[in-house]
Amino acid sequence: MYKVYTEILEIAGDVIVVEAEDVGYAEIAEVTTPRGISLAQVIRLEGRKVFLQVFAGSKGISTGDKVRFLGHPLRISTGEALLGRIFNGTGLPRDNGPELSEALVEIGGPPANPVKRLLPQKLVRTGIPMIDLFNSLVESQKIPIFSLPGEPYNELLARIAIQSEMEIIILGGMGLKYDDYLFFRNALEEKGALGRAIFFVHTASDPIVECLLVPDISLAVAENFALQGKRVLVLLSDMTNFCDALKEISITLEQIPSNRGYPGDLYTQLARRYEKAVDLEGAGSITIISVTTLPGDDITHPIPDNTGYITEGQFYLKNRMIEPFGSLSRLRQQVNAKTRSDHRTLMDAMIQLFAQYRETLEKRAMGFKMTDWDKKLIYYGELFEKRMMSLEVNISLEEALDLGWKILAECFTPAETGIKRSLIAEYWPKQVER
Repeated sequence: MYKVYTEILEIAGDVIVVEAEDVGYAEIAEVTTPRGISLAQVIRLEGRKVFLQVFAGSKGISTGDKVRFLGHPLRISTGEALLGRIFNGTGLPRDNGPELSEALVEIGGPPANPVKRLLPQKLVRTGIPMIDLFNSLVESQKIPIFSLPGEPYNELLARIAIQSEMEIIILGGMGLKYDDYLFFRNALEEKGALGRAIFFVHTASDPIVECLLVPDISLAVAENFALQGKRVLVLLSDMTNFCDALKEISITLEQIPSNRGYPGDLYTQLARRYEKAVDLEGAGSITIISVTTLPGDDITHPIPDNTGYITEGQFYLKNRMIEPFGSLSRLRQQVNAKTRSDHRTLMDAMIQLFAQYRETLEKRAMGFKMTDWDKKLIYYGELFEKRMMSLEVNISLEEALDLGWKILAECFTPAETGIKRSLIAEYWPKQVER
């Protein structure tokens, strides 16, 4: 039997406070007002005082309204009925479709038992050379895209979703502009991928608490599909908005702030979500790619700084390209020895020469005289940026490897590349157009 409380002690922003007993953290409650019923979630317990975040905001709530606790955390429907559907941050339909109430699971559960986790070892192909060739994505990896605001990170996420050949795609959008939400929907629909996708979208105009729920709902649905043997790709954009929502609520609760005003448990909050990435023994997998926009391009900001300790590398998006020296996939060694015999060697040689190209640009900017070697490096670097780094390039890993050899052959002699002779004999192009 549900208990009903008829006195609200305090209303601060979208947070209300009541006195109650036998209430658990993250439990859901119904707040009944003359305007209707709103859901709320327990976000803090302080003796008999219970602090609840109202999903729809506290507008219209008075101290005499009724609060009824439901005795369980937020639940979300799961299963194939969700495919092709678009929901808001609380799991309610945005697409005018029917509400779903079957196969409910609780959100925010613990990560998978480490004993049941498999070592990440399966390549995820994206068709993007700067990922496939130089920083290979691995199934069950958790990796963010560090990006300046204004960079095409949502376009990059959409390409990865469409071309990755994962069985299920789950998009968790936090603070999305309406245009970005439409872009994701139209991009996947145009490529025929919408039927294997599920959207949980919080826009900038939606209540802030929905922003906090999006990762947990997305990952709860992903876990259900993974347990059914599906390979699931979860895309989260933008985790900076998620952290800002945490910050706003911690200020409302008058918690002692940590670095730059963010809550002291920021690392824990991020880790709880990212650690859901897993390859399960005898079942499917969850791969997480998130976006973290860098305030002021500051990599030492608390959000990217904490994220970097949790995730397995990052893709650094700058100037509409994936920057090779800011990007690192720490799991690439798990797969790039199994693709083609030249993968690792070609990757290392091309990046080393590109580093020399960057140094040459600095020398030229300072007025140093360019040698013949410097001119070769500049020509190579320009080809590399145009044919490899551009996000417009869309080729398979094998095509990218062949293209890498062609670029080297256009710019250098075999001896100048530093690549061992056996690979030169096998892969060096026989005819090169200069």
